Amino acid sequence: MKMVRDDKKELFKAKNTVYQLLNLRERSEKEIRDKLKTKGVSDSTAEACIKYFKDLALINDRQFTKKWINYRLNKPFGISRIIMELKQKGIKADIIEEELTESQESFDELSTVIELAQRRLQKYKNIDDQKAQQRLYGYLTRRGFSGNSIRKTLKELFKNHDDNK
Repeated sequence: MKMVRDDKKELFKAKNTVYQLLNLRERSEKEIRDKLKTKGVSDSTAEACIKYFKDLALINDRQFTKKWINYRLNKPFGISRIIMELKQKGIKADIIEEELTESQESFDELSTVIELAQRRLQKYKNIDDQKAQQRLYGYLTRRGFSGNSIRKTLKELFKNHDDNK
């Protein structure tokens, strides 16, 4: 009898934890599972809790992925960074690929890289061109943009930059 009551109490606490987490932002199933594990919730209770929230459609990895991609593309971040983040959040590769394919139709990486590089270049106006190029390359790489887009952008920016001197 006491065991059943303890299980119900643990499930109640787990549900409250998940409600609080989801109140802050949407989360992947893995994020929820990991958080419950750090709180010391048993595996069976965690599974029951996750099932409860999935049935309510409050935990949905596909929906989470779609929103995460749109949010990060608007920040702006590159595709490789977004893929890495989603994998860390436990999203399956097939879901990532499907949702990225949908979202990439409206995403122009090259123009995004150019715009971001132009804004960032203002910070480097007192630095010599080679050093500025290195810093810009590192910055854009960390944001997850492809090396090809970055090289094209830097070539164009610094060609124009040399013409203006």
